[in-house]
Amino acid sequence: MNIHSLDAIALSEKVKSKQITAIEVVKQFIDKIEQQNPTLNCFTNILKDRAFEQADNIDNQITKGEHAGSLLGVPFAVKNLFDVEGIVTLAGSKINQKNSPAIKNATAIQKLKAAGAILVGTLNMDEYAYGFVTENSHYGATPNPLDLSRISGGSSGGSAAAVTANLVPFSLGSDTNGSIRVPASLCGVLGLKPTYGRLSRAGTVLFSNSLDHIGCFTRSVRDMAVIFDVLQGEDKHDPVCTSLPPQLCFDKLDDDISGFKIAVAGNYFQESAEKEVLEVVETVSKQLNVKEIINIPEAHRARAAAYIITASEGSNFHLKNLRSRPQDFDPATRDRFLAGAFIPNNWYIQAQRFRRWYRDQVKKVFQNVDVIIAPTTPCVATTLGQEKMIINGEEILIRPNLGRFTQPLSFIGLPVLSFPVLRPNKLPLGVQLIAAPYQELKILKVAAFLEKKLNHFS
Repeated sequence: MNIHSLDAIALSEKVKSKQITAIEVVKQFIDKIEQQNPTLNCFTNILKDRAFEQADNIDNQITKGEHAGSLLGVPFAVKNLFDVEGIVTLAGSKINQKNSPAIKNATAIQKLKAAGAILVGTLNMDEYAYGFVTENSHYGATPNPLDLSRISGGSSGGSAAAVTANLVPFSLGSDTNGSIRVPASLCGVLGLKPTYGRLSRAGTVLFSNSLDHIGCFTRSVRDMAVIFDVLQGEDKHDPVCTSLPPQLCFDKLDDDISGFKIAVAGNYFQESAEKEVLEVVETVSKQLNVKEIINIPEAHRARAAAYIITASEGSNFHLKNLRSRPQDFDPATRDRFLAGAFIPNNWYIQAQRFRRWYRDQVKKVFQNVDVIIAPTTPCVATTLGQEKMIINGEEILIRPNLGRFTQPLSFIGLPVLSFPVLRPNKLPLGVQLIAAPYQELKILKVAAFLEKKLNHFS
């Protein structure tokens, strides 16, 4: 049985119905990982023995009629900034190699395993999640499975590439300024960054505390909904994830968007992008019969303020090591952290004040619209090692500018799904589906509608 093309729900149904054992599922996925990882460099740690042990336990439960869990028998992997019991949490760095192994799993991993999912490994990333390319000087680059000469994006590049290559049905990543949505766009998979504080970050290495989210990569919308449901819930170990009532989506998921008001983001979100990016947004707009264009005010300033907060908080967290062992950082990461260390305190304070004003302005926009459409990235996946690109006749740096459309949205914690538009004989591009805080169900419904219209998954 070829199981690699199945989504998580279909695979779990086959395990529960005894059409295939969990052991055989793990064997097939581990075999594929071991065959392809030398080329794709997605995995930094393959947890073969413990995956087989969990699979054996699941098969025993099924034999006894005790099986439960919406993701029973489904392999998954996580960005290597999630704590995995018994192994060192690298966060893409050399410095962390000497740390003690994690004493327990991150909250998100605990929840997924409780739902029956099987952890098979940890995934490559930009060092300390500061980057959009996953070209890591310590652990190597993760090339795009759709074109090995190009990047997968980042910082969750290994997570996106692993799903694209069918090495796992789903994976976890993190998103500060676009680190889930950028690689989702470049690799052609779904990438969800939920509302800030909706999912627990406990047991992860934080980059910028006031901006960090965790989220998921999948190939089907229904998988995204069920995984989002599993991951929700209050967690006293993450101060920003308390007293949040779960908003369960899977049972309510359909493609009925007849009552939704949808608009396209204009101005800033239609500038400094390749022509084909805007064409993809137009394609999605036509499928949704959207004609209205709205303006998200001061998006360019939101991006600038997001940079100040990110660089300030990130550099402060790593300040001790920047002083004592700068040579052990990835040079690209080190230089940006050092620049962040010199940002004046009053700039940071002003950026946070602007953030409150900007949140209020965007809140007004959502009084008249349910979902906003915007491009995810300004271009398709660029070539490995490429430093600059030309857009609209202007030469710009790739690393900071891949997130120009994602930063103004994560800046105020909005839920955003990057939906892939798969184009014959061309690289994919993502379109962001954006909603007001805690309205993940709306964007999942729009994604389900598009999935059906564009025949993405069956």
